[in-house]
Amino acid sequence: MNTPIRLIDTHLHLASMQFDGDRSDVVARAFDAGVAALIEIGYDLASSHAAVALANAHPAIFAVVGIQPNHLHDLPADWIEQVRTLASHPKVVAIGEIGLDYYWMKSPPSEQEAAFRAQLALAGELGLPVVIHSRDAMAETIAVLRDAARGPGVMHSFSGDWAAAQACLELGFYLSFSGPLTFPKSTALHEVARQAPSDRILIETDSPYLSPHPHRGQRNEPSRLIYIGQKLAELREQSLAELAPQLWQNALNAFPRLAAALGDGK
Repeated sequence: MNTPIRLIDTHLHLASMQFDGDRSDVVARAFDAGVAALIEIGYDLASSHAAVALANAHPAIFAVVGIQPNHLHDLPADWIEQVRTLASHPKVVAIGEIGLDYYWMKSPPSEQEAAFRAQLALAGELGLPVVIHSRDAMAETIAVLRDAARGPGVMHSFSGDWAAAQACLELGFYLSFSGPLTFPKSTALHEVARQAPSDRILIETDSPYLSPHPHRGQRNEPSRLIYIGQKLAELREQSLAELAPQLWQNALNAFPRLAAALGDGK
């Protein structure tokens, strides 16, 4: 590693076909950039299996398994049992990404909510945190989480305003910032980043999506986590070197199985 800064990319999709040609190089570049651990996120059964396979193959990669609201069609009848079985793997650190998506609306809201609640219940049963996907459905997502009393967990690629952020924080969730934090017009998000408690913030790339400035529109990769960390530090009037240890500890606190595997990271 060529930098003393250690970061954890708390959300990416390294199993994506967009990395089929250079996956090993992408991982190597991440490590060289100071990204010392990666959390691979499932969004359907196939990607959840792939996440576990990647975690098996790489000591510094961990997995999250679950069914995202845009992938509820054609699920087998035993899908929740399959997620439960995958979650028994020791390197699975959370259930996710799960939630509501009213932008694409690929399944009716009632079906999305039913799958969301089923996976929240599974996470509670297994004692695992959850990784939440919410798009154009923040109020509805918060209502379900408030009713289900589910925390801790992570609000993936948080995009709400300060009022939504406060509601998520009150429920015990961490706010995870991604590439849009670096966009000049993301002023409401900048305000959230300034005000959020230092012990409840995380960073992620969501690779291969949401590439940060100055690489916006390109395939994203975990080595670019540094840009998001730098922007978050700038907004909080810190250096990344000052902020990085807090971000590391926050990730360990958010994902207890990750903490058990990494310890203090030294």
